[in-house]
This record gives sequence, C-alpha cells and structure tokens, in this order.
Amino acid sequence: MPLIVLEGIDGCGKTTQVERLVARLQALGRPFRSLREPGGTALGEQLRQVLLDPATRAAPVAELFGYLMARAQLCHEVIAPALAAGELVLLDRFYHSTLAYQAYGLGLDVGAVRAAIRLATGGIVPDLVLWLDLDPAEAGRRRAAARGLDRIEARGLEYLRRVHGGYQALVASDGIVAIDATATPEVIAGRMWELVAPFVR
Repeated sequence: MPLIVLEGIDGCGKTTQVERLVARLQALGRPFRSLREPGGTALGEQLRQVLLDPATRAAPVAELFGYLMARAQLCHEVIAPALAAGELVLLDRFYHSTLAYQAYGLGLDVGAVRAAIRLATGGIVPDLVLWLDLDPAEAGRRRAAARGLDRIEARGLEYLRRVHGGYQALVASDGIVAIDATATPEVIAGRMWELVAPFVR
C-alpha cells in the first residue's frame, strides 16, 4: 500500500523514468496504479486541459485551487481506495509540485498552501518522493528539442529557477530524495529502483 511520487520540472526525464518503473512493476506482477497530476479522473483530466492551456488566464490563487480541485478528486476517487486495497500507487507529481510551482514559484504563502493541500488530500502523505534534479536551463533545452511549451513552462527561465529552488528547499524540509538527472537514463533508473524496491518487496 505504498504511495511513491516522482517530481521534477518538465524536461528532467520524469516521463521516461515513470515508464521504466511501470515496466518493472508489471514484470514483477505487483498490483499497482500509475497516475498523473493533474489528471487520473474525468474531472482531473478536464482541469488539466484548462490549467496547461496557454490561452488560460488565472490569478495565482485561482491556479492553486484548480490544481487542488483535481487533487482532491483524485485522492477521493482513486488514491485512497487503491491504497486501502493494498495496491502500490505510482504518481507522476503530487503536492510537492504545488509547493514548488505555486508557493515558491508564484510567491504564495507556503504555510497557507500547505494547509490547503492537507484539506485536498485528506491527509494522504507519500511514502517516498523522488525528485529528478536538473538545472532549468538544461531542462529547457531538452523541451525545445521535443515539443512546445505549455502555460506553466512559458513563464520562462527565472520562474523555473524559483521552482527549482523550491524543490531544493523541500529536500531539507520534507525529506524528498534528490536524484541527479544529468546521469544517463539507465543510471537514473538503477538509482530509482534501489529506492523503490524495498516498498515493492
């Protein structure tokens, strides 16, 4: 019944590593759910489209509550029942993204954001949070080679540096585990599996 979360700015290789973890879990025959935020429910996927659409205009607090709305539904509808049933849940982003992007990135009060998160999650806390640590400039170069920017990424490098600094602060305050995302995908996958395997066994 562990909840394992992967975090990091877009371009850090998170999607690739989620896919590798999913393949390992499938090979082991371990019951699990692989989910993403925002998303994972009908409501969450609708909100994802709005929140990431470059045409959307949202004040920082409005943006915060959009993500919290999607999260509250996901926790209630999917995560809490899955954990209660003994399934492992693998989650691409969770509330540390909100702290990094909306609190540290947009300057919202960290204490107030944490209180709102607790309400949205119903107190669900991850067993392990892995942060793929990559300089935002390098992440931007990777993204530029792959696709266009969504609404959040389009805020630019200085914003993403604040987000990155937020993740660094969360390593100290919340115990999230930093993994060097400049390594090869194989090295990163090996390090991640060392950390995840005890929860699978």
